[in-house]
Amino acid sequence: MYGLRARLRALFHGKSELDEELQFHLEQAVQAMREAGMDEAEARRKAMIEFGGVERTREETYRQWPGWILDNCMQDLRYALRGFRRSPVFAVTAIATLTLGIGATTAVLSVIDPILFRSLPYAHADQLVSVGLTAPIIPDEFMLGGSYYVWRDNQRPFTSFTSETGVDECDLTEHNPARLNCAHVEGNFLSVLGIVPSLGRNFLPEEDKPNGPKVALISYRLWRSRYASNPAVIDKLIDIDGTATRIVGVLPQGFEMPALEPADILLPQVLNEAEQRKADPGRVMYAYARLKPGITMEQAAQSLQPLFQYSLKLVPPAFQKEVHLRVRSVRDRQMQHVRLTAWILFGAVLAVFMIACANVAGLMLARAAARERELAVRSALGASRGQLVQQTMIEAALLSLIAAIAGWALAAILLHLFVAISPAAMPFLDKAHLDIRIAAATLILTACCAIGLGVLASLHRPRALSLMMRGSPFGAQALLRRMMMVAQIAISMVLLTASALLVRSFWNLQNQNLGLTPTGVVTASIELGQQGYNTGQKQMQFFLQAETALRRLPGVTAVGMSDTLPPAGGHHESILHVMAVQGKPSAGISEGTGGMVAWRWVTPDYFKVLSIPFVAGRNFTEAERTGTEHEMIVSQLLADLLFPGSDSVQKALGQQVRPSPNEPWYTIVGVVGNVRNSGLANADEPEYYRLSRSAPDDWRRSGVLILATSTPPHALVPWVRSEIARIDPVTPVEIEALSERVGKLADRPRFEAALLSFFALAGLGMALIGLYGLVAYIAERRTSEIGVRMALGADRGDVLRLIAWEGMRLVVLGGALGLAASLASAILLRHLLFQVGPYDPAVFIGVSVLLCLVAFAAILAPARKAMRVEPVVALRCE
Repeated sequence: MYGLRARLRALFHGKSELDEELQFHLEQAVQAMREAGMDEAEARRKAMIEFGGVERTREETYRQWPGWILDNCMQDLRYALRGFRRSPVFAVTAIATLTLGIGATTAVLSVIDPILFRSLPYAHADQLVSVGLTAPIIPDEFMLGGSYYVWRDNQRPFTSFTSETGVDECDLTEHNPARLNCAHVEGNFLSVLGIVPSLGRNFLPEEDKPNGPKVALISYRLWRSRYASNPAVIDKLIDIDGTATRIVGVLPQGFEMPALEPADILLPQVLNEAEQRKADPGRVMYAYARLKPGITMEQAAQSLQPLFQYSLKLVPPAFQKEVHLRVRSVRDRQMQHVRLTAWILFGAVLAVFMIACANVAGLMLARAAARERELAVRSALGASRGQLVQQTMIEAALLSLIAAIAGWALAAILLHLFVAISPAAMPFLDKAHLDIRIAAATLILTACCAIGLGVLASLHRPRALSLMMRGSPFGAQALLRRMMMVAQIAISMVLLTASALLVRSFWNLQNQNLGLTPTGVVTASIELGQQGYNTGQKQMQFFLQAETALRRLPGVTAVGMSDTLPPAGGHHESILHVMAVQGKPSAGISEGTGGMVAWRWVTPDYFKVLSIPFVAGRNFTEAERTGTEHEMIVSQLLADLLFPGSDSVQKALGQQVRPSPNEPWYTIVGVVGNVRNSGLANADEPEYYRLSRSAPDDWRRSGVLILATSTPPHALVPWVRSEIARIDPVTPVEIEALSERVGKLADRPRFEAALLSFFALAGLGMALIGLYGLVAYIAERRTSEIGVRMALGADRGDVLRLIAWEGMRLVVLGGALGLAASLASAILLRHLLFQVGPYDPAVFIGVSVLLCLVAFAAILAPARKAMRVEPVVALRCE
């Protein structure tokens, strides 16, 4: 080798003549470079520069190295572009594969960034915590007015302490009335969160006291949409629920409540502190605090134990075991329901990205093997290992850069699609966008991809020219491709298993028995304004008038009413322990709350409209609506709890039940089937129904009119809206088919299943393409062997089995590894599944069979092509 290089250098300097052998090798080198896209003059010039035609001293090289490196890189870049032009199938396939991987990863990063990584819009958000008690009656931590102020005055781990009492609907009753969301907060609420109004000021201490000045802060969105961003809005008087209220400030853009409730207006909660301190238990409040520097949440919880024990003494002894202290970050409170989904999507898209990179790495290794002749000649002529690696790295970087640009465009499309199909339960998803942070993450992904591809492709070391001429096999490169193929199959197995579990869970959720029939039912939800309907008499008159008007609509067969509607989960709740059955203390519950009991106000046609079956007894009657008797209908589940035994339904009829100590006794007149009343995925709660009589005390400002119709529900919507407008043109009404209302409850699991299935299918598709290419490459490299086998008597079926087994053993090995990984990781999905276990045998068996079938289909095409090779042609290749 060194003798050949020295003789060529001597030739280039005119010191000797070429013999036939050198002439042959030189022409081979020039031909290889020309086949790679370089013209003859440039090929000879490059040989002179690399192998001695242009000599530089070490000092000259160091002096000129910046320009030399730039020229060298630009030359390699042009060489790479010409190579891609001569191999367009390779270039397009590699760029398309990387584009999908980078684009999907970038889009998902923009979605999960605000959920997992982006700081909250509060000053020093890592110091903000949510503090309170947990109990079965309220899902999130809360405080009660009877002890909140004791905690605020005596706590030690926090620099500040504040509260809010929730968000309620309110009416802006000035010109152009509007229904808004008003949040009621303590006076120091914004200062504790570290928020300064963008215009105006914060609340003053005297404004958070009873009979104080009526003031409000409005949201930035409301300021822009309703008041055209006019600074003169400060000190403007507006009517909120009929009360003149002065605007004192505008909240900053992007403000959000710590529990993510939508809030258009902030109002002081104006609680009477002295009365709350004496109350038992007092107003329900939600508390937030700011940790002192150096104090952790665990230390804060430990420091609050004396105060927790004080509050625990105010809880009835039977309930104390079910009450706990909780201190957690505001981010944990906000993201508790979506954090797991975000991490799963992040893991899934990274798996797809890894499959894409492995696929392109396999393509580059195959291309390096195809260019082995060219690389061997260049190495023989003096090209260093570093120069060959540099060429490979530049090719990988160029592919990655082009894919990153195309991936950014694909990410914008995918992000728009994700937002379009996303449920409202995914916080911040509507705010997800591609910004400088995501661009930086994309650049890091691209750099990692380029480096990884370049390093893997550089592992292919060109053989010596003499060995290459003899065509000896290259085993290490083939082994590396096989290993990457096994990894792709294993990752695809994990993604397919996870998506199959979520799809089956979603199917179970969609097709479960709700206990009611949502088809052919239209709902009209109404929230009456506080100013015009401030008495029970006015509220009752509105709903009774609306009921009468809607009964006259064509196609309407029945009209029922309720203050809440299943299965969304909105209903009244009470504690089973406080219910009393005549002759039995505390409904037979000796310890604990016994769980929660749901209840609603309904009219007699409620059960008919929703097709809720009666198990025993009777329905309410229209005559009873004008009576004074107290009667109730209970669900079968509540009857079983109150009257245990095989004949619980019959024993329940006629029994006297008191829902709480301050209420009258009710007679059970009927038992109905159980209805999904806490959402689609949660367990049913026992339930009872009270009759909405023609008495003001039985009516509230909110209600739902439920219509059974024989006409298409959408055709009825304008008629219902028109009838409500005749009664009160300014009262808003939300009309929709009950089937659509129920379908929205499955939006989140549908989104999770669809997104993960998309990534699983994308990963599987890329893995199958890679498997097809690998098997085709193996078949091509074994052409000579196939010819020998067929010449010695092997038939075409033997050849088919030989090549097919080459691919299937990779599938079996990758599937086995993927199955083990799926079993190990499936437990992470258990909180997202409904009526299906994380180790469901049907899912794992089905996915395994599917993977084998589609993999075999990908292997079959190149195997059949190898089977049709003629022995004479194969031996001629040898």
